[in-house]
Amino acid sequence: MSKFIAHKRQNGKGAKEDIQELSTHLSETGEIAGDFASKISLEEIGQLIGLLHDLGKYAAVFQAYIASAVGELDKDDADYVDANQLKGKIDHSSAGAQYIWQAFSRFGDKGQGELAGQILAICIASHHSGLIDCFDKKSLSKFEMRMQKSDELTHLEECKTSISKEILGKIEKLSSAENCTQLLNKIITLTSLNKGGSSFTKIDWFNVGFFTRFLFSVLVDADRLNSAEFENPSRKRDRLDRKGYFKWKIPNERLENYLSGLKSESRIDGLRRSISENCFAKASKSQGIFTLTAPTGGGKTLASLRYALRHASEHGLDRIIYIIPYTSIIEQNASAIRDVIENEGDQFPWVLEHHSNLEPELQTWQNKLISENWNSPIVLTTMVQFLETCFTSGTRSVRRLHQLANSVLIFDEIQTLPINCTHIFCNALNFLVDHCGSTALLCTATQPLLNNLKAKNKGQLTIPVENEIITDVSNLFDDLSRVEIKNTIKPGGWCAEEIANLAIEQFYSTNSVLVIVNTKAWAKYLYQLCKNEIESGSLFHLSTHQCPQHRKEILNLVKQRIADRLPVLCISTQLIEAGVDISFASVIRFLAGLDSIAQAAGRCNRHGEATDENGNPSKGNVYVVNPDKETTGLLKDIEQGKMATQRVLDDGFEDLVNPEAIERYFKYYFHDRADDMTFKLDTNRLGRSDTLFDLLSDNCNSERSFHNRKNGFMPLMSQAFMEAGKQFKAIDAPTHSVIVPHGEGKEIITKLCAVDQKFDPRQFYSLLQQAQKYSVNVFPNIWDNLTKAKAVQETQSGIGIYYLNEQYYCKDFGLSIEPKGSMEAYHV
Repeated sequence: MSKFIAHKRQNGKGAKEDIQELSTHLSETGEIAGDFASKISLEEIGQLIGLLHDLGKYAAVFQAYIASAVGELDKDDADYVDANQLKGKIDHSSAGAQYIWQAFSRFGDKGQGELAGQILAICIASHHSGLIDCFDKKSLSKFEMRMQKSDELTHLEECKTSISKEILGKIEKLSSAENCTQLLNKIITLTSLNKGGSSFTKIDWFNVGFFTRFLFSVLVDADRLNSAEFENPSRKRDRLDRKGYFKWKIPNERLENYLSGLKSESRIDGLRRSISENCFAKASKSQGIFTLTAPTGGGKTLASLRYALRHASEHGLDRIIYIIPYTSIIEQNASAIRDVIENEGDQFPWVLEHHSNLEPELQTWQNKLISENWNSPIVLTTMVQFLETCFTSGTRSVRRLHQLANSVLIFDEIQTLPINCTHIFCNALNFLVDHCGSTALLCTATQPLLNNLKAKNKGQLTIPVENEIITDVSNLFDDLSRVEIKNTIKPGGWCAEEIANLAIEQFYSTNSVLVIVNTKAWAKYLYQLCKNEIESGSLFHLSTHQCPQHRKEILNLVKQRIADRLPVLCISTQLIEAGVDISFASVIRFLAGLDSIAQAAGRCNRHGEATDENGNPSKGNVYVVNPDKETTGLLKDIEQGKMATQRVLDDGFEDLVNPEAIERYFKYYFHDRADDMTFKLDTNRLGRSDTLFDLLSDNCNSERSFHNRKNGFMPLMSQAFMEAGKQFKAIDAPTHSVIVPHGEGKEIITKLCAVDQKFDPRQFYSLLQQAQKYSVNVFPNIWDNLTKAKAVQETQSGIGIYYLNEQYYCKDFGLSIEPKGSMEAYHV
């Protein structure tokens, strides 16, 4: 053929410029992938996989398929095929994978080149499906099967003769012994071999697998980005313009100017300034993993930003990424950061919020254009998004992984890390810091013991004592002590009416009360019990069934009422207890983990405003109660947290929020849950006892293994990447994101549903960013109920973006499985 097609512009006008030639796509993808891989000094390796990823598209059978699909061939042409019949059935990814496997396998007398080739071949073979398994759950060698796939199916030899000589010459040059050796040397630095070890440990294999995932991220993002930029050329212009636009000097100066203008009007303001100065001083130090242990209300958001901006500037880092536990915190933190470092005249925004699952996994041509890849200087995202980027299957999330390199990673409220992800999180973070040039800062008032775990051989963080930002943590906690925690736990527990009465009594005596419960059912029930006893306009409810914008509006109203000394009773799930800058006179907290209780205490007398009858400073009261009926039996984190807290209470600690009590709590909590930290999998489903850590390291329970090679030969990977990714999503209760008709959400839904308009990726992407504020993440059981009730609809057929029927969203509770007006049962 004289012209080989990679893509046709979907919104084109039929001109020849609307065809992207395959050689152009391969060259441009290779260039972008090389740029991304240069972060870990493997630019030529990135170029190589970019050039090879679509090699199979040179096959005549694929060209006939794509030419027919995009209208370059009509039904009268001899080569025309029914594209709908062949869609997804022509293998175009195995040819490039086989090429690099064969090219690298010939290097080394002990199979060294085979390991290097396997890593790159897996990336290329997987670039549409997500990382394939080396060995699957039935111990079948998926990788070996792909490499032995017949030429009749992969068309490798045909493609090698059809590809342009220029592109083939580049590939041959990059497939050199020198590049293979460079890649192998990089692999060795990830393992014990670089310290004189004789074999790979489980953590070594985890590192090799994570390295493979990193290169896979480089390829997937480069491929999707080039496709998107061809469809919408303005995106390429934006990307190139942004490269030279952002300089850390600008936000550094803006932040310092802002801080210098702040007045110290109280003792607490002075302590916050001291925390900020500590962050600024430590920011010039070397890279690594650091901790910022400061009480709630210590001003960690701007203090950590000050550290990150100076550190990024000193070390030439690319971006700052905040990883935050709850979507409720992101908007507040993003707003605080924007107010300080963004100006109206900026050409591009400095700050990106990314906290919803609106982008579907299915890779339609539209979705490739609208997926988020974190290409901003300052990104705020959730821990869920971070973990999915590191571990889930498919291609949607993994494309962001390479952006975690050469960055400052700030983990806000790190104690909320899911316990089952502990070891894999520690291993991933160690990899990013040790091998990708990143720095991590773990921020919290309740620092977990991630550097002192029971099973050290499964992975834990390395945090030198001197890497704590605060020089005297105990004294700082004493100085910032603003509450007294009252242990009001009693045998048999408190009934709902007693808890409601306590809340109402505190409401009338203190004027502002916060009740934090463990489940949405309790929040609804208490709200109903208090509704007839509290004057209209003073009672509020918060849960994750309300979209972020809805919660923001409620919180703003609550804050304003507190500032105006108007009465407030707010009943909330735990979403309010981390990172929300709000202060109540009294707090009631359901029994939970001590870290949660400490965070709840941070919403009480936050700014030290409480005084006694003589006007002297006093402490706020935090009541810990145990409800008599609570359906948390299946919520293992909460149940184990309760038990560990009870043990600390039994130990007689007078101050439950000081560092010593918190450390004791985590010793109990982590010791009791040590077996859960490797992410246990469903034994019945797999037919054997596995953990996610097993599947992502040596896949030790596989009956066959590439490790079983001749003595002295370099072993090959055995990871079950695809299975691990599926299991991660299945067990972590994946949520469906739905846009709700609250406020401007109605208008956004209308625009997204405008199917009669030509698809505009720039507008659609912008709408999805706006829609994050109006989306709710729904667990599978709720989603099933909504689907059966036909309460959720797709905005446009095949795109995978859904919206909620207006009848299923109410002003008090947000999303509901019952339509408005129906009798809804509130019970616990």
